[in-house]
Amino acid sequence: MLETKVVEFKESFEAIETELSRVLVGVKEGIRGTLAGIFAGGHVLLEGVPGLGKTLLVKSIATTLGLSFKRIQFTPDLMPSDITGTQVLTEDESGRRNFQFKPGPLFAEIVLADEINRATPKTQAALLEAMEEKQVTVLGETYKLSNPFFVLATQNPVELEGTYPLPEAQLDRFLLKLLIKSPNSEELKEIVSRTTGASVPGVKPIFSNVERILEMRSLVREVVVADPMKEIVARVMAALTPQHEKSTRRVKEYVRFGPGPRGAQAIVLVAKVFALLDGRINLAFEDIKHALVPTLRHRLILNFQAEADGVTSDELIEEIRNAK
Repeated sequence: MLETKVVEFKESFEAIETELSRVLVGVKEGIRGTLAGIFAGGHVLLEGVPGLGKTLLVKSIATTLGLSFKRIQFTPDLMPSDITGTQVLTEDESGRRNFQFKPGPLFAEIVLADEINRATPKTQAALLEAMEEKQVTVLGETYKLSNPFFVLATQNPVELEGTYPLPEAQLDRFLLKLLIKSPNSEELKEIVSRTTGASVPGVKPIFSNVERILEMRSLVREVVVADPMKEIVARVMAALTPQHEKSTRRVKEYVRFGPGPRGAQAIVLVAKVFALLDGRINLAFEDIKHALVPTLRHRLILNFQAEADGVTSDELIEEIRNAK
């Protein structure tokens, strides 16, 4: 029975990837990473310059999965109530006035936080409760969000004017950070061919209800993690923590703070998805290696020396990964 579920998981996942590839070119890793984050039950941060299809990726995933979708364009004047919702004074037929809650765009199954680093810290903080607790609190009243609920956020790494870098506490809420790269020449020609003709391809829903998504998320949790795999994750975390005795020389030199426990949880959850895609119900070393960079790159806090020497968190993580 479990083997059948694993086969069905892989078939469903690949069917979604195939459908998305009809409209998205050159973002294969972005598609797989975002879907891995969704089926692992986490939020995903997409980083890349404008025009690479980040918004299209999120909208297409929502359509393919058959989930409700809302887009929030983050700007410096956006207020917390603009995304969470607010109490509105209404009047009934008898003339009696009362306050009624008007839900904001957070009340959807997939929420696109577009250019999230353009909003002020106060508005960014309004997302923290939603991302962690799956609820929002307005004027002392708590409102549950949808199940499933995913925040897929985008940010531009180049333009710094008028932006507010995400605080570490909020970055830590994202299960994955994916870098969307520019297409190569062949991919660019294919993009032009698909998008400038008389008809533009679209995607169709693969799932008819959310139950299938919840079942796949549940199966991810059932993947077996043996003690040696847990030990590997613990060693990786130690090697990336400069205060730890087992950290590497370059980590001590360039890292201020290493990843916390959420980083270890993220590695295991995403690695479990990769194990299922390989047809296994148990975690392997290769699954962990595959998950390391996207789950940890936003959790390392580098120092000024790293910036001066041009050292990135990806490089440090890859050194640890290749050494294991």
